[in-house]
Amino acid sequence: MLKNTRYYDPINDFRRGVARRLMRLFFGNHGQPTSEPLPAKGIYRILVCHVSHSLGNTLLLTPLLSELEKVYPAAEIDILTRSPIANDLYGHFFNVLRIFRLPAHGVGHPLQFFGTLRRMRKMRYDLAIDADPLSQTGRLLMLLSNSTYTLGFSSPKKHGEITHPVPLPSELLSKGRRPVYLLRSAMGRNDSVDYPVPDIHLSATEREQGKAALTRSLAASGITSSGRGIIGIFANATGPKQLSEAWWMRLIGVLEAAFPEHRIVEIVPASGASMLSSRYPAYFSTDLRKLASVLSGLDVYISADCGIMHLACASDVPTLGIFTVTNADEWGPYGPNRHVIPAHGMEPEDVARAIAVMPEFHRG
Repeated sequence: MLKNTRYYDPINDFRRGVARRLMRLFFGNHGQPTSEPLPAKGIYRILVCHVSHSLGNTLLLTPLLSELEKVYPAAEIDILTRSPIANDLYGHFFNVLRIFRLPAHGVGHPLQFFGTLRRMRKMRYDLAIDADPLSQTGRLLMLLSNSTYTLGFSSPKKHGEITHPVPLPSELLSKGRRPVYLLRSAMGRNDSVDYPVPDIHLSATEREQGKAALTRSLAASGITSSGRGIIGIFANATGPKQLSEAWWMRLIGVLEAAFPEHRIVEIVPASGASMLSSRYPAYFSTDLRKLASVLSGLDVYISADCGIMHLACASDVPTLGIFTVTNADEWGPYGPNRHVIPAHGMEPEDVARAIAVMPEFHRG
């Protein structure tokens, strides 16, 4: 085994060296890496590159935007992204100015792709950030920018010289915390507390409208009071994270017996089909901000690990995420009133009992 290790390491080192030389050839040199921290002053134009376009990943960039607004309050932030929902989720940040939206598949839409890059390259930035620790595409796009300082993670999957490379932290897996860690490390800060949570900055009006929509949903089922609180259930997820209707009904049965004065509302997925056979009052919307407004009116939100779970977190509703297959350290909700429910191999009744002891059910 040692012989094989010695044999493969030089080959990988050679391939990485070739990749770096090609990067310098095609994209130029964006400054030699420096040990000097990013300046706390004089940063007024910032570009954030984040190409992942799933709902969860799009939402998990918002903690970095909150951190940027805190440490560079006078700066304008532009975002280069492939997310089709970026305007809905990032557009309410006060410091965000432009959102450059690339097509999800640039090969199929070359005019839109290169047109967007051309508009981005016309801008001059003080700081460009490649927020994704793994995507080489994000690094390439950042290197195309005109920026004084460039910031990103350093790892074997990342090529291209930048001014502020930050080693990927093996002890911090959280998708929401890592971009904030990246910025803090580059600024010479090592504080690991008070990480911003996902947030889409719902207005007071949106929250009021969400509560009114929930009241109408209950009334349509003949329920005239919200009782001791409203429990929102989103019973959908993708792939192996999906739990069956029978599984959910067994879990809900325990909760109904434990909290008979609470109301249950189903959050219907984008397919428009109830996952619980329309047994409960429901709310459906393909408009993410309207959906988030309704989520904010819940007293508790429960689902498996999914994009809507992250939307609930970003709507500031107490969130209970059930994790059966995915890594909770990486994808789990964090912050006040946000809980991971480890459920690998557990029966739904046991999961319900773990949920029932959460403090959100015992207030007032």
